[in-house]
Amino acid sequence: MKTKILGVLVLFLMGTMSVLAQSKTEKFKVYGNCGMCEKRIETAAQSVDGVTSADWDKETKMIVVTFDEKKTDLHKVHMAIAKAGHDTDMHKASDEAYKKLAGCCQYERAK
Repeated sequence: MKTKILGVLVLFLMGTMSVLAQSKTEKFKVYGNCGMCEKRIETAAQSVDGVTSADWDKETKMIVVTFDEKKTDLHKVHMAIAKAGHDTDMHKASDEAYKKLAGCCQYERAK
């Protein structure tokens, strides 16, 4: 009986570790200004298949994104955010996407 319980416990722990090993958390800068930006940035990041969470801080301009490495990569998350009109360190939003942002959301862009 002890052997069966120990075996089940080992299998459970191995399964849990393999699930956790697929999840990766990254932090990077995203340019924006306000609460509307926060909603747009987080929604864009979460629209990428495999992203499980996204939290942007308007004070630090940093986003923390957790995603499944088997389903997506960081490059796709940056691209989705840039497509929504917000520059990241990896991708710059198109001028067209940036100009669609509300006036309060138009942050100062790097040259």
